[in-house]
Amino acid sequence: MTISFNRKNWIVWAILLVPAVLVPIGNWHFRSSLPATAAGAITSERLMPHIRYLASDELEGRLAGSPGAEKAARYIAEQFARRNLLPLGDEGSYFQGFSFVSGVRLGSANSLEVAGGMGGSSRQAGGGSVLEPGSDFTPVSFSLSGEFEGPALFVGYGISAPSLQYDDYRKTDVKGKFVFVLRYGPEGDDPHGQFGRYHALRYKAQTARDRGAKGIVFVDDSEDFSKSTLSKLRFDRSFADSGIAALALSRPSARKILAGAGLNLDTLEESARSRKGSAADMPGVHLKFRSDLVKETRSARNVVGLLNGNGDLAEEVLVIGAHFDHLGLGEVSSLAAKPGSEVHNGADDNASGTAGLLELAGALGSRKGQAGRSVLFLAFSAEEQGLLGSRHYVNHPAIPLEKTVAMINMDMIGRMQGKRLIVGGTGSSPGWKDLLTQLNKDADLELKYRDGGFGPSDHSSFYGRDIPVLFFFTGVHGDYHKPSDDYDKIEADSTARVVDFIFQTASSIRGMDQRPAFRKTAGEPRESGRTGFRVTLGIIPDYGEEVEGVRLTGVREGSPAAKCGLRSGDLIVGWSGKKITNIYDLTYLLQEHRPGDEVEITVVRDGGELQLTATLEGR
Repeated sequence: MTISFNRKNWIVWAILLVPAVLVPIGNWHFRSSLPATAAGAITSERLMPHIRYLASDELEGRLAGSPGAEKAARYIAEQFARRNLLPLGDEGSYFQGFSFVSGVRLGSANSLEVAGGMGGSSRQAGGGSVLEPGSDFTPVSFSLSGEFEGPALFVGYGISAPSLQYDDYRKTDVKGKFVFVLRYGPEGDDPHGQFGRYHALRYKAQTARDRGAKGIVFVDDSEDFSKSTLSKLRFDRSFADSGIAALALSRPSARKILAGAGLNLDTLEESARSRKGSAADMPGVHLKFRSDLVKETRSARNVVGLLNGNGDLAEEVLVIGAHFDHLGLGEVSSLAAKPGSEVHNGADDNASGTAGLLELAGALGSRKGQAGRSVLFLAFSAEEQGLLGSRHYVNHPAIPLEKTVAMINMDMIGRMQGKRLIVGGTGSSPGWKDLLTQLNKDADLELKYRDGGFGPSDHSSFYGRDIPVLFFFTGVHGDYHKPSDDYDKIEADSTARVVDFIFQTASSIRGMDQRPAFRKTAGEPRESGRTGFRVTLGIIPDYGEEVEGVRLTGVREGSPAAKCGLRSGDLIVGWSGKKITNIYDLTYLLQEHRPGDEVEITVVRDGGELQLTATLEGR
């Protein structure tokens, strides 16, 4: 049940009888009585027990949807209750539930029958050889589900790269056929080589699909399929399939099938490496493939609590948030040497921010009777899966978003180096820098401002809805997304210092006589370290919605996307005549362009299709 902010049984409005002095900060004023007696209210002695518990092995890394994350959510709800926050979750609780696709598993009906190959060495059925799932083949996690049948064709590495004078598909008609492709590229498995950006399985599947292939068969590069990564059903965190049947085939099985067509796998591989593209007919080979993939869903819960304001500003809301989930055993985004084998406790990411959230609730709640805006405290789940918790909240707000004047986000605030504190979103409202600079006269921190409102944390979801944001962050370190991000590495005193500065900031925003104005930021920093990208479009995809296409949660100001008329909420479904079914399709197409290229983008908006023309810019 969504609870209306204006319901009097939830909120008791009070009027502050003591007049407040207004002090100018830039174009704003804030009530000087709000932060005056609260300096030092945040202490390391109060913060560290929260971090110690949230980052303990008992919670097993707090993977969204896991028992450990549920324990963390209950702990946060208990702390909200102790601080007398009003529950604004589902059915009068502190919890706001949502579900998400967390993986994929094999159903019971996966099968592969091959006619015209295998030399009669496999189990026979209906005139063909039946291969065994798991030992001979396995569906790829992004395969279409269903039954597929057609002839086969070998197309080398399945790469079409005209700019490199290499094309396995040249002069080859693959429509209605299964294409057999080798792993990686002509240079081997080197990800930094000129063919490195073409290695991805989804990229090869998209190439085959766009040429009309019925299905794609990835031939393993290892003689022992059981030890190969291709034999494992790996979920790549995209809800959408690739639009084509896709399976991985053991090398021994591929060798037998090709031999049945009079071809030698090793000879074909050598030819593919030495030529500028390679293809070979597989006469008489016919595949009948059934893919039975089942999406697995998990349930997760945000934790939502309200501190009532007082006076004429009380109907407006300041949101303060932090995500409490992490990587579990490394199932998601781990940078460990052996993901999936060790608990990733996430002391800094983001037990530190969650502890700050709890202590801010206590410190701000202790200022009862003073005039100011209400404060909504949000602990988000599934941030590591793509900001899913915050995206769910802005789509299903407990309080109408037009009441939200600003959002403060804390993520990784426990490892400050010296006095350096990074503050993102400072360009999202005209007065942020003046306010922070004024408050820092007492705090004496080394503030590093980043104007952009979008970023890799939950404030992005709010900025995408035209809400001013501030993002507090002490920086990435060597333990990021590794099991070594543990409690004993948290800088206790500096963490308390950061949270105390955020307390002063939040207190000031609560008392400003005018709500902060929203401003879109230009000149967002470019992503770096990714190979193959020469251009940018300037979109912010919504990873939390299960759609065929790419839903946008925002566009960067001044970007090609903004200039051509793309908007938040648009669904991109086409790109210069090619179908877009998922974010991978769009990513791979962007890799093929140069600055100055014009592209036709098909979007669905308000139930109708639009054609927009974008001119891509360099990164």
